[in-house]
Amino acid sequence: MNTNAENVTTGGVRARRLIAYIVLVILSFLCLFWFVILFVNATRSHSDLTRGFTLIPSVYLPKNWSGLMHGTLPVVNGLFNSFVVSACSAVLCTYFSTMTAYAIHTYDFKLKNFFFTFILAIMMIPAQVTSLGFLQLIQNMKLEDNLLPLILPSIAAPVTFFYMKQYMDSTLSLSLVEAARIDGAGEFRIFNRVVLPLMKPAIAVQAIFTFVSSWNNYFIPALILHKDKIKTLPVLIAQLRSADFLKFDMGQVYMMIAFSIFPVIVVYLFLSRYIVAGVALGGVKE
Repeated sequence: MNTNAENVTTGGVRARRLIAYIVLVILSFLCLFWFVILFVNATRSHSDLTRGFTLIPSVYLPKNWSGLMHGTLPVVNGLFNSFVVSACSAVLCTYFSTMTAYAIHTYDFKLKNFFFTFILAIMMIPAQVTSLGFLQLIQNMKLEDNLLPLILPSIAAPVTFFYMKQYMDSTLSLSLVEAARIDGAGEFRIFNRVVLPLMKPAIAVQAIFTFVSSWNNYFIPALILHKDKIKTLPVLIAQLRSADFLKFDMGQVYMMIAFSIFPVIVVYLFLSRYIVAGVALGGVKE
């Protein structure tokens, strides 16, 4: 009887595992299929793309690349601008969000719960609601055609703060902080030498999310960047797509989109080993 029950249990586990693998394969295929189409279309000419869909690569990759690099749009400058904005935003966002979470987690003061609730309430406000006031502020400060307005606001990131706070609740013991204080360490030294190394998985995860979000941001850059040399890649892609009929080349558009994706893939591969550990630990609260 026990043997039969064990066989039934083993068979059920194998069946559930097989179903899970099938679902994961299907989801992986659906996620990667569009990237395959993108890179295949980057090898095709405009006339080939107008004929319809195919999964067979063509031979126009060098021509599309040459046309993109020697075209009227400064693509290399756009890549550099996007990387500067995204990298600086990721660093500032994760550092100051972790510092804010550390203050809420460690210190006891009267308005602690109020500030925590207030920061979370800001998460409910869409960026489009404040964009007009933000644009007027930028114009009054003479900061149009400047990358600083795209970088500095990333310091205040309520979503990143909330994630860091939840992660800190599950991993950072207050006794560890007290022990460092007893040893004579200052608050900034405790934060930089003790807290940040413990928060490395969460920082890596949020750095990826912030980098990708900033890299793909189109709305605000399109409002404040007017010179081609200072524009980011999403704005240049939209500008390339909006070209007149005689100059429009869909092959170059796909080439530019594929070109803009590579840095994001590199950053993801560099930090991806922290994602599973960061999400798992950040979602558990003791």
